[in-house]
Amino acid sequence: MSVKILDKRVKKPELLAPAGSMESVLAAVRCGADAVYAGGERFSARANAANFPDAELEKAVRYCHLHGVKLYRAMNTLVFGSEISDFIEAAKRSAEIGADGLIVQDLGAARLLRQVLPDMRLNASTQMTIHTPEGALLAAELGFSRVVAARELNIEQLQRLTETGIEIEAFIHGALCMSVSGQCFMSALIGSRSANRGMCAQACRLPMAAKLPFGAVKGDRYDLSLKDLCGIPYINKLTETGVASLKIEGRMKRAEYVAAAVTACRAALDGKEPDLETLQAVFSRSGFTDGYLTGETGTAMFGYRRKEDVTAAEAVLPSLRELYRKESKVSDCAADFSVKIQHDEPVKLEMLCKNINVFAEGAMPQEAKNRPADEEFLKRQLDKLGDTIYTLGNISAEVDGKSTISAAAVNALRREAVQKMDETLIEAAKPNYRLESFVPVKNSGRRYPDRIRVRVDHMEQLNAVPQYVEDIIIPIKLCVNINSDKNRYIVALPRFIDDEELLKKRLDDVNQLGFTRILCTNLAHAKIGREMGFRLCGDFGLNIVNPYSAMAAAEMGFEDVTAGFEAKLADIAAVCGTIPVGVIVYGRLPAMLTKNCPIRQAVGECKNCSGFLTDRTGRKFPVRCEKDPSGFSCEVLNSDVLMMTDRLGEISADFAVLNFTDETGSETARIIECCRSRRRCFEKGFTRGLYYRGVG
Repeated sequence: MSVKILDKRVKKPELLAPAGSMESVLAAVRCGADAVYAGGERFSARANAANFPDAELEKAVRYCHLHGVKLYRAMNTLVFGSEISDFIEAAKRSAEIGADGLIVQDLGAARLLRQVLPDMRLNASTQMTIHTPEGALLAAELGFSRVVAARELNIEQLQRLTETGIEIEAFIHGALCMSVSGQCFMSALIGSRSANRGMCAQACRLPMAAKLPFGAVKGDRYDLSLKDLCGIPYINKLTETGVASLKIEGRMKRAEYVAAAVTACRAALDGKEPDLETLQAVFSRSGFTDGYLTGETGTAMFGYRRKEDVTAAEAVLPSLRELYRKESKVSDCAADFSVKIQHDEPVKLEMLCKNINVFAEGAMPQEAKNRPADEEFLKRQLDKLGDTIYTLGNISAEVDGKSTISAAAVNALRREAVQKMDETLIEAAKPNYRLESFVPVKNSGRRYPDRIRVRVDHMEQLNAVPQYVEDIIIPIKLCVNINSDKNRYIVALPRFIDDEELLKKRLDDVNQLGFTRILCTNLAHAKIGREMGFRLCGDFGLNIVNPYSAMAAAEMGFEDVTAGFEAKLADIAAVCGTIPVGVIVYGRLPAMLTKNCPIRQAVGECKNCSGFLTDRTGRKFPVRCEKDPSGFSCEVLNSDVLMMTDRLGEISADFAVLNFTDETGSETARIIECCRSRRRCFEKGFTRGLYYRGVG
């Protein structure tokens, strides 16, 4: 690729590198990263990375700060109520060791951090599914300094995000999830390993077929596996949008990968030719894709890890290790030395760097028998800075012309001064944080879901809903068909928004029709709805699984929320009290929200749609596309239907939610009645979801 030189008036973004180990920290810093993000032993969305115990994390922070590099700690998992105290203690420890910020997903965790560590920088994780300007603006209102944008955005959409004024972090290289981050529940539903809790089992990387010749699953189809993103050819365009940070994905990848990715990105940012061939060799899935950055989707984005991809890495690993084997110099760390050698006085050494002075004092000089110590001799010893961040600047020597000192003694003085300078620079780079206290929320006590809320997909289902159901969720497309009491309805908005202005116009029409409530699955919905005067109901996509998240929702203006279905019943019970809480008790749970239809890329046209994906065990996962004018997306639904209609007595919540997708009108009416009478809908072929077994 050919790289042009950026206009000097365009500010270069921070180059942010992943680190799953101390070796990766060294690789990132020595190859030119401006910042590093890493996880601790808990609350990291990459729990399967090596991650860092506290002592190791402190070591990483100190090393980064010595080199003028920032380190952000990823604490971007959902946090259950029973874990809140541990989460706060981990955040406090991060502040003590000098982390430059925390990356957070959980709304309740963010709310607590603003109270406990009011000066701590908070970055909104991509797990928060923020992908529009209104969502970014609400994140800023909630106290976030930066938004890590959803990976599904093109360059123009990123430009619109930067115009909000909040810092935007965009992905430049690394793995693409098939699902929109924060909205993937497949690993949890299949094996209780939650992506929102850092335990993703990467079920999407296993064989999954949308196209079934003769009805058989083919092991060579990977219809949920995307190639890795390589946005390096577009690095100048991304920079010109005003993004604050370019993020490399890969905390679970080896240090050599980090070195290759950082080196390539740094070269491109500096107007040099990046080595994409080596980068692809060290890790790829059938090559790279420019993915969503160019607005392209389809077959070209899909790929999986082949044998030749694995073997390609062997040839480049040794040369990549050489990139970070030695200590790197810091550009603005030229060290000036002043030496004083006088008879009958200890030798004195002053080191000056970045307007900071440190001093070292050694032994008494000896009378020279041959050649006394001079500036040339001192320079030779003081220039031995190869294993430090410093380069030699100016030397001044005050010598009496008759005394000498051994080379070993000068070396010892130099090492002492360097060590003191290191400590001083590290301490100077360490942020200072105020520490406040918080009051734990007390459980409000047992309550029962005495109301039924029904979500329908089409008119046949809607016509079958009994009159005793007080709340009915309808897709926005059905609003024009409703002539009865509009206060009974809650309007569901597209879960992913491509055109925010068009959505506002459609909501204005909805408002004019007399509807007063909307269902919000992301922050943009909340901000738009609040400003247009709608009553807000929160859906499962907000991932509310602790009482502090419920409090945050109430403060944003929500009148009720549906709890995240990855929480066990005991965790949901703890959410209740601040705001009415609902629990999904029936329906096919969404395993994924995608921006790229896995079936269409496989079969070519929608008329050939099979309607489902089949995994290697033969399980079928229905796929539903939402072709709304303001945002296209797909939902991959769970293979089994959730049924808890006969277990309502075990649920502590304010209302029960039934989600209907492909059911007929008669099935809809029967299932609602089963819920009302607390009976089973089916005798077999259902799941209890995660309410009992929970997630990791």
